[in-house]
Amino acid sequence: QVQLVESGGGLVQPGGSLRLSCAASGITFRLYVLGWYRQAPGKQRELVAAINSGGSTNYVDSGKGRFTISRDNAKHTVYLQMNSLKPEDTAVYYCNAQRTTIARDFWGQGTQVTVSS
Repeated sequence: QVQLVESGGGLVQPGGSLRLSCAASGITFRLYVLGWYRQAPGKQRELVAAINSGGSTNYVDSGKGRFTISRDNAKHTVYLQMNSLKPEDTAVYYCNAQRTTIARDFWGQGTQVTVSS
């Protein structure tokens, strides 16, 4: 059974930082593209950051310079370090694991991030 379990969300003041974690089980973790998505109320889910099996990364424009995605294949965990948080970063953040060659696509349950004073 595949599980992606996010943690690390919460309430933070503008300018603050959070580190999200997503622990995966039931997949060959090192072969998957891992991503963090977010969905704010009334908006579509959007890709925030992704990292492939080789360690290459890409980010949403609004997150460049503030967010860092990383992976620890030994711990089967992907991280999203978020700095200089803004109110517009408020959303539910979801972890995703994809392996398109075998049509596998898995999601976590989401973790709430609220940026407010």
